[in-house]
Amino acid sequence: MVAYTASVVGNGCFFLALGWAASRTAAPAEVSVVMAVGAVPRAVLMLGGGVIADRFSPHYVIIGSDMVRCAVILAAAAALALASPGLWLLVAVALVFGVADALFLPAVGALPARLADAEQVLRVQGMRSLAVRLGNSLGAPLAGLVMALSGPAAAFAVAGGLFALSLTLLFTVRIRALPVQKPDPETAAEGEAEGARGGKAAGMWQEMTSGLQYVRRQPLVRMLVLALVVVELGCVAPLSIGVVLLARDRDWGASGAGWTLGTFSIGAAVSALLLTTWGRLPRPGAFYIASLAAGSASIASLALAPSPLIAAALGAVGGLALGLNGGISYALVQSACHPGYLGRVMSLLSLASFGVGPLALPVFGAAAAGFGTAAAFTVFGAIAGLGAVTCIFSTDVRHAELPN
Repeated sequence: MVAYTASVVGNGCFFLALGWAASRTAAPAEVSVVMAVGAVPRAVLMLGGGVIADRFSPHYVIIGSDMVRCAVILAAAAALALASPGLWLLVAVALVFGVADALFLPAVGALPARLADAEQVLRVQGMRSLAVRLGNSLGAPLAGLVMALSGPAAAFAVAGGLFALSLTLLFTVRIRALPVQKPDPETAAEGEAEGARGGKAAGMWQEMTSGLQYVRRQPLVRMLVLALVVVELGCVAPLSIGVVLLARDRDWGASGAGWTLGTFSIGAAVSALLLTTWGRLPRPGAFYIASLAAGSASIASLALAPSPLIAAALGAVGGLALGLNGGISYALVQSACHPGYLGRVMSLLSLASFGVGPLALPVFGAAAAGFGTAAAFTVFGAIAGLGAVTCIFSTDVRHAELPN
């Protein structure tokens, strides 16, 4: 977890340094292009990254992606320190970083099954969430401090050093072999037929489609993936531009928006601590549905908050509930998933987490402009709540259990 935390801190440090370096030489529109360009290969190659994580050890894939990120960031730091290479360097760095992320995210999602016994998977997810919260809290402030003292090149160097630390620690991690399980017979049969038609060149595509077929045939995994998509569509926009618009409309000021988002992060961090401490949870399927319903209701209720204090309290409840929901969701998926498909399934979850939510941003903005910010919050909170409603009618989700 120390290695993963160092990687997350480096990630946050890198993105702020990238944006700041771009802003020194480019117009705002070009800065946004630099910041967004890495998302393209990450989204396009994510499913392929899951195939690679399943084909090879997730441990090796994580080491390889960290090695690439470390090398490219340190090279960028040297280039910025010795010359003024222009915007093309930052675009190239963002592209390479996005490719490395497409490999890293599915692999790190599949790794917990190689680190702990099945009954400890919930605790591992709590530790992972805690590392993410801690890393996200430290990365940007660290980059800002370093840039204030020495400039973007130094911030790139610090980010590269953090990835080097993560890489060094990863070499000391001991990975165990997964238990051998029989393959999914229907998916295997279709995969063999596709391989016979397409030959070796079709191998990557064949493995990718077989992963999608596997998810389609597993009711619990399928429902949890679909619920995550709905939650991302309903929650990302309100918790990004929505809170800012709400604070503006009600004259709460920037501090009102900051407190709401800050308490949400605190609630999410508390949820990570609880999952790490509990380790086991009675009736996790029912708990998953209840936490999703509570989190969705808190998002919708922000529209009714009469003061920034109430909004901050609702933010804390939302962070706690949705943090618990996310940890339980990942634990249930990892427990239910066949080990041979875990990387591909985790690539779907990562794609839902990083690729679906941003699609709702312009829709939320249009809804807020046309019907008001409060109405947009209500609608998007209801969208997130559809995930809970759908899962209530799923026997597989209601009675889902984690290994004892």
